[in-house]
Order: sequence, then structure tokens, then C-alpha cells
Amino acid sequence: MSRPRASLRTAVVWEVLRQALERRAATCGRPELEVLDTGGGSGNLAVPVARLGHRVTVVDPSPNALFALERRAAEADVAERVRGIQGDVAGLFEVAERGGYDVVLCHGVLEYVDDPAEGLRNAVGALRPQGVLSLLAAGLGGAVLARALAGHFTEARQVLVSSDGRWGAGDPLPRRFTPEGLRTLARDSGLTVESFRGVRVFADLVPGSMVDTESDALEALLQLEEAAAEDPSLHGLASHLHLLASVD
Repeated sequence: MSRPRASLRTAVVWEVLRQALERRAATCGRPELEVLDTGGGSGNLAVPVARLGHRVTVVDPSPNALFALERRAAEADVAERVRGIQGDVAGLFEVAERGGYDVVLCHGVLEYVDDPAEGLRNAVGALRPQGVLSLLAAGLGGAVLARALAGHFTEARQVLVSSDGRWGAGDPLPRRFTPEGLRTLARDSGLTVESFRGVRVFADLVPGSMVDTESDALEALLQLEEAAAEDPSLHGLASHLHLLASVD
């Protein structure tokens, strides 16, 4: 059966997260986990997690995203398991419980906050002992490669030399991370990194015409992405970086 092209963007992270939820549930002896999704928006992850039987609290600054979350959860018949709260990771404990969650998702958040270290410390502070944090952030190397392949060589160089990994004033992302930079940020926040993966090493660079109409090609590309995610030598080329970590 063919998979949608969108699965290339989510498949690697989702499978890692699903397995982490299973392990955490087995470790704590509770099939229903308390999950916090910081910056979870319209529920791209929260709703699938709720479908697995867990309770998910989504904290997001956008009222429109939270409205979409409510609608999506209702359509998936998991409305009783999903709660949306307006807020952000900088003021997380104004709306969420400190030390109250088995798993915290921090996906696409650290690129935008004023202080990534503070934001990550707050996410860590929301974890219960032995809790698990899933962190996804934009990778610097992937942006260099993408700008260079598009012929924007000056912008590609700017990503490399700038302190925040931006290619210019028109760049929509405030910052990007190197693999070592993200690892260091996690360690400095008191986390033990358990796994590290590169996400979308090739998928964002392959023209849609090469895979959209060929299910075999799409499946082959997905398998390539899954293999590349595990290869440390390719992490520096990934569009996004994903790590799983835990606290004592």
C-alpha cells in the first residue's frame, strides 16, 4: 500500500516516539500516561498519542491552533483525552504542572523561543522522575545544503557563519542547531540522551515529481530516510534533529 508523501516528514519521529511511549508505560506500570505537548499546535502528534490511550495536554500560544486541535480531537473520538491550554514554554508553569508528566514533547519550539536553554529547562522541569523528553529542532546543516542546491551560495555560507544558523533577514526561522549543539543543550538541562537521529536527510531535497506518482519510489525513499536517521555521519545534513532523553 502506498503512503502519502507527508509520511516522509513524520514516520521516523513517530515510530521512535511510539516505542518510547510503550517503554515508559511498561516501566511505570501504567498503560495510560500523562503527556505534555509544548507548542503542539493543532494536534499533529497529540491526537495520535491520544489514540494510543494516553492523556495529552497541549500548550500552545495560538488560539486558532487550539481551536483546530479541539476539532481534530473530536473527529478522532479522543476529545476526552486531549486538553488544549493557551500558553508557551517560557511561562510553562503558569499553565502546566511542574513534575507532572511521564513524557514531554518539545517539537519545533526551541527555534522560536527567546532563550532555548530556559525553554528546555522548563520542559525538563515538567517531567516526573525517569520521565522521557522528545526533542525535535531544525538542523543547521540541512539548511546549508538546501540553500546551496538551490543556487543561493551566499545564503548557504551565511547559515554556516552566523551564530544562529540563519541565511538572512528573510529566513523564517530565528535559529537552527548543530547535532553537537543540541546534545550539549540537552546535557546542560540535566538530560541523559538515549538516542539521536537525523530527520529528513533527503526527503526535502527530492523533487516531488520523482516520488509522488510512484509508490515504490516513495516507499524506497522512506526506507532510505529510516536508515539515514540512524547514521551519525549523516546527522549534520538533516533538515531536523531528533533526540530522546530522560531524567533521573
